[in-house]
Amino acid sequence: MEPELQTDIVVRPVRDVDAVDLGRVHATCWHETYDHLISKAALEKVSPRRLAELWTHWAVQGEDFRMFAALVDGQIVGFAGSGPARDKDPVRNRELYFIYLLDAWHGTGIGQKLFDAVVPADEPLYLWVAEDNPRAHRFYTRNGFSLDGATHTEPFLGETLTEVRFVR
Repeated sequence: MEPELQTDIVVRPVRDVDAVDLGRVHATCWHETYDHLISKAALEKVSPRRLAELWTHWAVQGEDFRMFAALVDGQIVGFAGSGPARDKDPVRNRELYFIYLLDAWHGTGIGQKLFDAVVPADEPLYLWVAEDNPRAHRFYTRNGFSLDGATHTEPFLGETLTEVRFVR
């Protein structure tokens, strides 16, 4: 049973004016998600300002892209995005790029709301996720994804991160 939230939750498309807040939340989520996988020194180089610059571009992508933010009482607490597959030989035409939610809001149902906003019901797609991220693995399995055995090592903040592929 998910805890009841006595707050105003809104999940809406990302806007270019959200870039600074998204950059800050993005940087915080990377610290919370990858602190056991990437060195502290690498994570300290994460710049909310640099991520905000990326978000200014992501916020104005075409209609093939779905970028949504979750706000609690008017403050962005998470975001998700999907769009055309980026792999050279994709297993599906569409990819879930990311879902990030501040730790304080895990288990509240907001992650599911973000997922539902960027992934239409039963749409076939795939995603890459850190191999050592059991919480995310459980979330994707609950949403009908399964590991297909593919792995790759990605450069991440000057280090490497092993990712596994889930498909639906």
